[in-house]
Amino acid sequence: MSGYGDAAGGQQKIDYVFKIVLIGDSAVGKSQILSRFARNEFTLDSKATIGVEFQTRTLVIQHKSVKAQIWDTAGQERYRAVTSAYYRGALGAMLVYDITKRQTFDHIPRWLEELRSHADKNIVIILIGNKSDLENQRAVPTEDAKEFAQKEGLFFLETSALEATNVENAFSTILTEIFNIVNKKTLVAGEEQGNGNQASLAGKKILIPGPAQVVPVKSKLCCSSS
Repeated sequence: MSGYGDAAGGQQKIDYVFKIVLIGDSAVGKSQILSRFARNEFTLDSKATIGVEFQTRTLVIQHKSVKAQIWDTAGQERYRAVTSAYYRGALGAMLVYDITKRQTFDHIPRWLEELRSHADKNIVIILIGNKSDLENQRAVPTEDAKEFAQKEGLFFLETSALEATNVENAFSTILTEIFNIVNKKTLVAGEEQGNGNQASLAGKKILIPGPAQVVPVKSKLCCSSS
């Protein structure tokens, strides 16, 4: 995978642009996760996000250049009106809660319902338990989140934006899954055309069956802070 940021001067050929949305309650660390992934930065005095912002980072997946366009929104209720435009065109979503605040995990089903009502039904979703560095303040057992993720067919990882634990892994997981789905769709489209069906496939959705696999949580002891 490439380094942080996009290629100098914008000369790099981009094969794909994948829109990812970050959702979850306010102050769970969505902006910090984005900052860590896009710029490898973490700010202790991070201010609450107002409205919507997005950042990009270009990576290489299976020899293709993929530009991740990650959208971050304020988790406060008064900004919920942005939903339909925010979710439009999103291929992936990170559903974030704070492992030290049970309420943020209890709100996850509501966020998931909103996501599924506004986003494409084939969107790739990963559940993220952030602030794994605060293990001594944990209020959400890993097993609770893992069980929920398995029930809902979501990927799942615990991360620490502060220590950079699993942030790269989380984005790599969701982007690689999207990449594989997009490539399968392209393959299916090519097969249909090859079978004499020359009708335009523009705007046609080709559904890929099968639920997402759940990514096993790695213990803090085994994880590098890369």
